[in-house]
Amino acid sequence: MPTTKLILGQTLRFTGDPFAIGVEAAQHITHGAVVIRDGKIVDVGAADTLRTAYPQAEVTDMGAALLMAGFVDCHVHYPQTGIIASWGKRLIDWLNTYTFPEELRFNDAAYATEISELYCDLALTNGTTTAASYCTIHPQSVDAFFTAAQKRGMRMVGGKTCMDRNAPDGLRDTVQSAYDDSKALIDRWHGVDRLTYAITPRFSPTSTDDQLAALGGLWSERPDCLMQTHLSEQLEEIAWVRDLFPAAQDYLGTYEAHGLVREGAVMGHAIHLTPREIDRMAERGVSVGHCPTSNTFIGSGLCDVTGLHSRGIPVGLATDTGGGSSFSMLRTMAAAYEVGQLRGTAMHPAQLLYLATVGSAKALALHDKIGNLTAGNEADLIAIDLSSTRPIAQRSARAADIWEAVFPTIMMGDDRAIAGVWVGGAAVPRP
Repeated sequence: MPTTKLILGQTLRFTGDPFAIGVEAAQHITHGAVVIRDGKIVDVGAADTLRTAYPQAEVTDMGAALLMAGFVDCHVHYPQTGIIASWGKRLIDWLNTYTFPEELRFNDAAYATEISELYCDLALTNGTTTAASYCTIHPQSVDAFFTAAQKRGMRMVGGKTCMDRNAPDGLRDTVQSAYDDSKALIDRWHGVDRLTYAITPRFSPTSTDDQLAALGGLWSERPDCLMQTHLSEQLEEIAWVRDLFPAAQDYLGTYEAHGLVREGAVMGHAIHLTPREIDRMAERGVSVGHCPTSNTFIGSGLCDVTGLHSRGIPVGLATDTGGGSSFSMLRTMAAAYEVGQLRGTAMHPAQLLYLATVGSAKALALHDKIGNLTAGNEADLIAIDLSSTRPIAQRSARAADIWEAVFPTIMMGDDRAIAGVWVGGAAVPRP
């Protein structure tokens, strides 16, 4: 008989979309509990009620900590873990100066394993229980990432980055090897345990039409996979795409021409979109990974999150490690709030928490499995200490409601605020 676990604390879950229906979409219980059995959430409700209903349950009391779904980071580059917070360059310079030299090191399987282990540990320390990562062109970088995730029981998304031009020697594959390597990795990893494969052209400037077509063909053969790439991050990048693809209608058109624009596509950034691109993304069910810390760190621009969301485009939140400047989804929510302010569309704490959980899970087509405290979902959850530091504690002590209590942690919190993490119902040892 599987052990039934009862975790006590404040609980927060979503019954709808706070962008559409407001704060009423969030359900908060001050003295709540989550029931877990066999890696799944069985029940969520008032603590007294669930204590009575499950008298034999193994109890973990998290006090006044806020229990919610683990964070879902929908766009990261785990191979850039070691170069996070490298001094500011524009996108193309940053790739050439920092990213490509570091990614060359992943030809060494032992190094790929070392960084994969480190990244997964850092993610969990920060309350991130699922991430979608670009690997490198080396198949062993995918093997290392999925092996590290599998060892920890994590639900993770990843894929071999494909580039057949405009990249250094040692970081280019070919049309055929991109197809063959990706197909072999799909066969080896996709759907194994809690792992999902994402076909991964880095972005149009580093793939020829032939390579994009080959990857589009592979996706048509394996439509159950995801597809992740970058779109309209910086104005210089968009101009470069225009030069490289003079026949394309726009940046999105470079992917659309090759069958890479449909539901299951996750576009990182999507800042400088044309009206046609927005219309087409909405029509085709394309998702966006919003990366606010990298967009400000590299000076890319301010994504119109609420505008995209209003068009029905699924938007998730992402750290974009290591162009993003933090592993923390709390810090990323703070940056998203600041970006929204600069756009004149300040986001409510409920909307920020939604983006970091349900929103990202929807962007990755995993919302039927993770991202919310819902009976039947996999039991990936976190406990957030709303008084983790002295500055946060003194502010939250003045709170009139849960949103005033949680907002200081969103704006000033870090890994110290993560009081507990459970992956598949199993408690993760704290460092």
